[in-house]
Amino acid sequence: METLTQRIKSHALELGFAKIGIARADALTDEAKHLREWLGRGYQGTMEWMERNFEKRTDPCNIVPNAKSVLCVAMNYYTDTQHPVDPSVGRISRYAWGDDYHIIVTNRLNELFEYVKEIAPNVNGKLYVDTGPIIDKAWAARAGIGWQGKHTNVITKEYGSWVFLGEIILDAELEYDEPIADFCGSCTACLDACPTGAIIEPYVLDSTKCISYLTIEHRGEIDDKLKPHFENWVYGCDICQDVCPWNKFQQMTNEETFQPRELNIAPKLSELVEITQEEFTERFRKSPIKRTKREGLARNAKAVLAGQEATA
Repeated sequence: METLTQRIKSHALELGFAKIGIARADALTDEAKHLREWLGRGYQGTMEWMERNFEKRTDPCNIVPNAKSVLCVAMNYYTDTQHPVDPSVGRISRYAWGDDYHIIVTNRLNELFEYVKEIAPNVNGKLYVDTGPIIDKAWAARAGIGWQGKHTNVITKEYGSWVFLGEIILDAELEYDEPIADFCGSCTACLDACPTGAIIEPYVLDSTKCISYLTIEHRGEIDDKLKPHFENWVYGCDICQDVCPWNKFQQMTNEETFQPRELNIAPKLSELVEITQEEFTERFRKSPIKRTKREGLARNAKAVLAGQEATA
């Protein structure tokens, strides 16, 4: 007879998750120290929300009383479409080519949570998908999903780093997985390839220099010194993942909603600069690109064009 843990894991795979692991819900002591140092250096930039709820962020018992387990899932989103090389078009990170993963993964994780409550009625918990005060990558590493690479993304042996993460914190004892080893070795491909030098040392990212942060999370103007290094990225950046040797093990996703929308693969920079609110709303409905808002996307396209002009 299958144990509770085995039943949960089997159902997670049936729901379309690529990997599932479970970690003991202990406080993140080492990770908390690293986070304090990182925040102290100001590497969070304008992401003030990262400074809030520190106690919840580093101890799941402050989220779910008497938490015992953190159930972690990964969903593969890789598609074999390639980024454009045409200088007149913008580049969008692979994860944002299709539908918004927050919606897809959350819905699927809710289904898993409902299943858990069905087979274990007394269990309480809370789930997150890249939202709320939880360090997703730290828990994925503790649960054996993968290891945190030198570019700070979680790398899996089976799918590279092309995965979305989610968690359910539960007040139930389950069977726990062991973290896996760090297989980055002496490789520095991601550090060497980052055009803005945002990965200032292995495992340390200065968000204020990161193209992904600047084009999505950052509000306000972009430093003129960084614009010539944007390499046509208008939403996110995949450079550190594209050069990672572990991403040669990438596999095509089975999730249709992550397939690229045609207009998201190679948008004309001139169109993005002039895009109206109505066009933006219609074009990026149910897309993660909504996060940067119309003004942000137009700003990013202008930054790319300014960078091209400065280096012409």
